[in-house]
Amino acid sequence: MKTNRITLLGLLVGLFATSLYAQDPRERNYYYEILQPSHAAKPKIDGFAHDRIHETLNRGLQAMKAEDGSSVYLSWRLLTSDDTTVGFHVYRRSNNRSKRLTSSPIRNTTDFMDTKPLANASYYVVPVTGRKQGNASEMIEANLEKMNTNNYRSIPLKEGSRVGKLAVADLNGDGVYDYIVRTPSSNVDPGMPGNTTGLTYTIEAYLSDGTYLWSKDLGQGIEPGVWYSPFVCYDFNGDGKAEVAVKTADERIVRNAKGRVDSGAEYLSILDGMTGKELDRVAWPERNDRYGDLNRQSRNQMGMAFLDGKTPYILTARGTYKLMTVEAWSLNGNKLEKAWSWDGDEENPVVRSQGAHNMICTDVDGDGRDEIVLGSCTLDDDGTLLWSVGLGHPDKIYISDIDPNRPGMEMFLVLEPYHTNGRGVAMIDPKDGSPIWNIGHNTYHVGDGMIADFDPEQAGLECFASEDRKGGSTDKYLLSADGRKLGQNEDVPPCRNWVWWDADLLREYVGSAPRTGNEQGARWQSMIGKWKGKTLLNPLEGSILMIADLTGDWREEIITSLPGELRIYQTNLPAKDRRACLMQDPLYRNYVAHRSMGYDQAPVPSFYLGE
Repeated sequence: MKTNRITLLGLLVGLFATSLYAQDPRERNYYYEILQPSHAAKPKIDGFAHDRIHETLNRGLQAMKAEDGSSVYLSWRLLTSDDTTVGFHVYRRSNNRSKRLTSSPIRNTTDFMDTKPLANASYYVVPVTGRKQGNASEMIEANLEKMNTNNYRSIPLKEGSRVGKLAVADLNGDGVYDYIVRTPSSNVDPGMPGNTTGLTYTIEAYLSDGTYLWSKDLGQGIEPGVWYSPFVCYDFNGDGKAEVAVKTADERIVRNAKGRVDSGAEYLSILDGMTGKELDRVAWPERNDRYGDLNRQSRNQMGMAFLDGKTPYILTARGTYKLMTVEAWSLNGNKLEKAWSWDGDEENPVVRSQGAHNMICTDVDGDGRDEIVLGSCTLDDDGTLLWSVGLGHPDKIYISDIDPNRPGMEMFLVLEPYHTNGRGVAMIDPKDGSPIWNIGHNTYHVGDGMIADFDPEQAGLECFASEDRKGGSTDKYLLSADGRKLGQNEDVPPCRNWVWWDADLLREYVGSAPRTGNEQGARWQSMIGKWKGKTLLNPLEGSILMIADLTGDWREEIITSLPGELRIYQTNLPAKDRRACLMQDPLYRNYVAHRSMGYDQAPVPSFYLGE
């Protein structure tokens, strides 16, 4: 039961938000549902790619110390190009001689335990389909004495600071993900006082083995905050090597009395992944008063979408709370070519204030081309509005096959604005914006949310969300995939940082590790475990930068940041089944591609993945 104080505070917040948006007549569609938009037609685009550009991944073979401390645990990728009947033989090589360790090909999993390892050896795997052997994998060395007990790889960084954002992409074309980092970890929000210390952000690139490639200081034109410095990394021109797309600015900047950059040229720059050399640059969507004040003008995002189904386009976006704009660019060779631009005011009625703190790009309507989910609205592949549910700014949006008993994917939203219509936590159909279910009561300022299967007794993925204090409530909500209320407050797990780590299909959460004393760096320690259950790894050190299936089998790795170091943690728990590398699912890969900008979200695939 809400207290009168909370209800009154929530009402005041809601009235303030409503009056704020009502000041401008173009904001009156704030709560308007636009499921059949009206706008000028735009042509479908056709990029330079003849076939869809895919990342080429190797087997991702990994060797780790097993739980018993005396065995070597091996794990490798199943690829979407593999035959469904493929099996794998495992070989160990020592003293220039190879020995096959498997009597018959492994078909149920893509892992293996060598219980009688040599002191120092190398391993490789060979795919087998019927009687035909495929190409051997890359070889990996294994030395038990050099393996740490928590199964992480360490990558030292050139500078000693902690990383704030991370992207993964194959920079040199060897089929292995490399690391592009932004340092330091400090952040200035546009709503906070500006940083007047002269601090700047730097982008650095490292190969998978830790080899340092290059760095680029973004300079004084880019304020050191998340919303000023989006970047994404992908093979945009199809040459087999990834480029770095980043927002840059002219050094001839103008700062206001509060030290904030309020004018000056801004750009989308494309950097060569191996050298950091700028290949091309174009103008970033420019500031104007339709976005609101400088705080609102400073909300920038970036994305990647296959708008024609084949070519990876770069998206530049400005605006979240009022005007919203997006531009789409392709990298043809080393030249940026504009595909289209979208301005929410060109729609009828106009679309404003529907943005999230991230974007998701995937094919929601089944036409083979990606759409762009900006929050409570979605753009079609041609740069026109597909639909808007008019629910306002969501802090988190998730798309996946949340309810396996319902055809297609679903979209889960948690909304910051005060809602008396029962739709502050809601599920919709992403193909057309039509409602599926709503929480059905007032919400005040829902600031976080997540979907994950952690309860095997419930069908589908559980949907959970939490209010924050800004609306006067701290309630937490837990719902089933079909909208049934399962619990509240203490029954609800944290919304951040979930990982597929052990052998089952339930997802584990990453939480604060219990403290036994004044351990050095204790505030950066976490643990992996079942919700209200068994701890699987403790401690996990460093602040979490990314969770993704980067190597080994389909389970996920966790990349953390410590001063001067990246750590890549990976599971050594034997698997029970196998599935193709999650990074080959387009939706999952898009979540990971966008992890380097905006607010963090745990990636989910387009298919149902749960018990």
